[in-house]
Amino acid sequence: MADPYAIWLSEIMLQQTTVPHATPYWHRFLELWPRVSDLAAAPRETVMSEWAGLGYYARARNLHACAQHVTEEFGGIFPDTLEGLRALPGIGEYTANAILAAAFDRPANVVDGNVERVITRLHRLETPMPKAKPEIRRLAGAIASPDRPCDYAQAIMDLGATLCSPRSPDCSTCPWQFACEAHAQGDMTRFPVKKPKQPKPVRKGTAWLVQGERGIWLRQRPDSGLLGGMMEVPSTDWSEDPAPAQPPFEADWVDRGEIRHVFTHFELRLSVREASAGADWRPNDGVWTPVEALDSAALPSVMRKVIAAGSR
Repeated sequence: MADPYAIWLSEIMLQQTTVPHATPYWHRFLELWPRVSDLAAAPRETVMSEWAGLGYYARARNLHACAQHVTEEFGGIFPDTLEGLRALPGIGEYTANAILAAAFDRPANVVDGNVERVITRLHRLETPMPKAKPEIRRLAGAIASPDRPCDYAQAIMDLGATLCSPRSPDCSTCPWQFACEAHAQGDMTRFPVKKPKQPKPVRKGTAWLVQGERGIWLRQRPDSGLLGGMMEVPSTDWSEDPAPAQPPFEADWVDRGEIRHVFTHFELRLSVREASAGADWRPNDGVWTPVEALDSAALPSVMRKVIAAGSR
């Protein structure tokens, strides 16, 4: 039986589909914290720092909270029921089913993006995504094997990841070709049907890159909301129509240009302004971070872009 802890980590991290290098993060986490109790005992700031670059930072907070819950409430042993797994912090329907199948070989209905593609093509499902998700789950559940759930879950996910690929499906070697309605009609790549993409709104703001004798001034973002709990170069609010920017102190602020970063639901454009703070300046919040310590700081990618703009 596979280790539920390792399966849980892999499922949480490999959902970071925008990051092609997620697998090394998984190995790194297992090296640092080989047991769930080790992860639970780690400072959250350290976990967030190791997660930096993966995006979706709420998952890192939930990861740590889940490890603590499993350790404190279950003695470091993951529940082996769907209901028990779903009750854990940050574990949704897909992850719970994946752990149930892969770690415990219990009947499960594992539906990831690859399975969605297989099912929509198999049934030539015209309902667009994401509205089609409940119907996909129902259809997938109807064929999920109750006898070999671990093997079945891995097989159907691998089928979608290899043969039933998004742009070049290899129907000639697909074991389900005989039953695939999209193959019969010759329009496999049209599925899953997606709504036309809407242009992402653009939000703007100003980032204040403050240099000092002790490094760069950073502060922690609130736990709730985007990039919650991560460190940041202080900035104005991000909005489509930002108010005039007010610097944190009077200085000769140097324009370092604009950085752009694309989030899931919007594009961010930050004007970077840089200045040096005098030895007598005392900010109300935040910390001075030495330049040599920035690599290990819990900085999201967008803030690393801001800092890089200051070193041009």
